[in-house]
Amino acid sequence: MIKTLRSKGIEDERLLDAFNAVPRHYFFDDAFLEHAYQDKAFPIGEGQTISQPYTVAIQTALLEIKEGEKVLEIGTGSGYQACILMELGANVFSVEYHKKLYEKAKTFLPMMGYRPHLKNADGTKGWPTMAPFDKILVTAGAPSVPQALIDQLKPGGILVIPVGSKNLQKMIRVVKTPTGKIEKKEFNNFSFVPLLGEKGWKK
Repeated sequence: MIKTLRSKGIEDERLLDAFNAVPRHYFFDDAFLEHAYQDKAFPIGEGQTISQPYTVAIQTALLEIKEGEKVLEIGTGSGYQACILMELGANVFSVEYHKKLYEKAKTFLPMMGYRPHLKNADGTKGWPTMAPFDKILVTAGAPSVPQALIDQLKPGGILVIPVGSKNLQKMIRVVKTPTGKIEKKEFNNFSFVPLLGEKGWKK
């Protein structure tokens, strides 16, 4: 998997070390273990997926995580992305829309030694009581950038979110400058599951 990530242009050794440290096969049922280290997404139930490693790497790289930063993740899913963020030294606050996935992550991640702050709620509203955040990562495709997430970003902070249709999105990096100005940059096309919630897609 690391060799594949390198071949696709992921060169940040700190990031690659984080991928090496998180055992991806723990997130798969025994019947599907052979898929664990392939560079592809895989279903985890509730209509959701564990993102392919390259997608996780790209999103994480765009966030430019520094040790000790407070990071909001929208879409806990399997918890794999949260583990990568924690390996990079982030203090992770993760919101999951689906109660079953939230319950599973709440039990499973501490067993692996990872203890993010977890919440079962509408991620399009962020986590206002814990704001502001240094970085915000959205792991599902949104029709637009929810204003609540921009509001909860610290000046100097970065928000990474896939935005577009239900089937195809462009990766967007939103930077809030120290003066509060919003700057957006578009990256490649990706395909995520839809972001559900008041400011996302309806079920």
